[in-house]
Amino acid sequence: MTFFLWNSIFSKNSIAFGYSKEQMMSYVFLVLIIGTFVIASPSNDNIGGEIGSGDLSNFLIKPISYLRYWFTRDWASKLLNIVFAVFEITILYLILKPSLFITVSSTAIFLGIIMGLVASLIYFFITKLATFVAFWSPENTWGMMFLFLVIFEILSGSIFPLDILPKWSITLLQFTPFPYMVYYPLGILIGKFSSVETLRLIFQSLAWLLISYWLTIKVWKRGLKEYSASGR
Repeated sequence: MTFFLWNSIFSKNSIAFGYSKEQMMSYVFLVLIIGTFVIASPSNDNIGGEIGSGDLSNFLIKPISYLRYWFTRDWASKLLNIVFAVFEITILYLILKPSLFITVSSTAIFLGIIMGLVASLIYFFITKLATFVAFWSPENTWGMMFLFLVIFEILSGSIFPLDILPKWSITLLQFTPFPYMVYYPLGILIGKFSSVETLRLIFQSLAWLLISYWLTIKVWKRGLKEYSASGR
């Protein structure tokens, strides 16, 4: 649906919202890959339930880190999903045969991939923050995750490039972690940012990674003090 929407727009315009047809089609296809890698997270559905039911106790008595346990499971799931995503996108490419554009700069490609990896880590820690609401309100865990996912889809650039919005809005979004998870990594790969802008975005994404990590650890430790596992 997204492909045919943008294809109809570019049938009458060679440039739209500052994008060429090749850049926009590349963005649409790359969203499928980076979205699969960043968003795939099986722990989102389980952690809140384990806290609410008391099953978390089974992990706390073991000599392993609970967050590291889910981190390894999440990344195993992401790597598996990447294989399927590449297979699916290859089929779509052969059927639709779109004109694509990827930057020829090996440095930009490398930095784009690095930023995608950082984006995946930011997503991991922020979703854990959302699920940790179960320490205080177990019945509202899914509601918090649903709200987060809706906000993420809109503000991360998963649906459309964020720079088609008014300039003031993308300026404000820089002070949130959302555009660093999809929009900025893809923008680097399709050549939307200069070298200076790319380096700035890398450092800003690393700052958000540190902030999200610190908050996750802090809330996790505070939540464990509230955890009771009644009936277990």
